[in-house]
Amino acid sequence: MPTRQMSGLKLDSATEARLRRLAEARGKPTQGLMRDAIDQYLEREESREQMLRDAGAAWDDYQATGLHVTAEEMDGWLERLESGENAEPPQPHR
Repeated sequence: MPTRQMSGLKLDSATEARLRRLAEARGKPTQGLMRDAIDQYLEREESREQMLRDAGAAWDDYQATGLHVTAEEMDGWLERLESGENAEPPQPHR
């Protein structure tokens, strides 16, 4: 993917020193560490946003249909999976 220069990032001296120390310890340029950190942050936040969208859609579906699975049903299913059983997930009900 092509890269593009963005406006300069201003860091306080303590953060800049921490970044330089870590870059030196890892044998990477500071810009590489910053790119990695930004990529990780974006992935985490995009995943969080998707989870919130999915949760909202699940809530809307529950409100419309009343279908649900209890925590106890899910716990039992997960216990069976953990024990090696090829168990089918519980069926939603009202």
